[in-house]
Amino acid sequence: MLEKFMENYKLLIIVPIIIAILSLACLATIGIDESVDLKGGTMAEVTLNHQMSNDQITSQIQSALHVNEVKIISNSNNKATIELSDKVDVGQFKQALNGIGTVTSYNTVGPVLSQEAMNQVYWALLFAFIFMAITVFFVFREIVPAFAVILSALFDIIYAAGGMALLNVPLSIASVGALLMLIGYSVDTDIMLTTRLLKRKNGTVVERATEAMKTGLTMSIAAIAAMVVLYVVTDIFMPQAKTLSEISMVLILGLVADIINTWFMNLGILRKYIDFKNNRKHNHKRKVGA
Repeated sequence: MLEKFMENYKLLIIVPIIIAILSLACLATIGIDESVDLKGGTMAEVTLNHQMSNDQITSQIQSALHVNEVKIISNSNNKATIELSDKVDVGQFKQALNGIGTVTSYNTVGPVLSQEAMNQVYWALLFAFIFMAITVFFVFREIVPAFAVILSALFDIIYAAGGMALLNVPLSIASVGALLMLIGYSVDTDIMLTTRLLKRKNGTVVERATEAMKTGLTMSIAAIAAMVVLYVVTDIFMPQAKTLSEISMVLILGLVADIINTWFMNLGILRKYIDFKNNRKHNHKRKVGA
């Protein structure tokens, strides 16, 4: 069954490309919201004197501060996390609460600092890909397998970013860290697959691919299950731990993406490449024999 699956080179490669195009379309049309630490603004955690709805909190703050945007990140058990698009002085914010609650933590980021943070994000992702590409090429010394590994990691990031846009997961320092973790995880599974298919000679290509798939899927499913548990626990029982929720959600999206890109696209490219090398070797032997 796996052999028939692997014979469909075009399907194996085209499916991930279509999903990548859809993910890019989500990024272009919906976009990813940026957190305060990247776009600037104010983030406050407030202990409310009594339970209030999100609309009541928003109306209270907007009428007092005349800010452009108020976003309620979480609101439960008389504790609310509030994000303001504008930089607001803590004294002004306390006055805006007007007795409805007290500030437990407060963070404000200016436009200069936020722009510097975004620049660091771009450089971190760029250097991660550059060093990954150098390492992969050094290990295999062949362009096609190295390109397949790099392309798979790139598509993992694109899928995860598209999922973030759809699910309204903000781009933050924490989620960027999760994206960088995905690069490492993607390279790990792809190098395992490439090593099993190209370096090992025991068994057929299908048998080696089957062995690699069993190991890789076990790793991926276990990691996804762990991240799902982390997300459920933090989202339901620890809503104040928003950072952990964001990290777990990004990793879930990326790990699911890695399954598709490793066992469809990368496997399809490698199978096509192995057949190409075998045919070229066979033709060379025929010419020498003639």
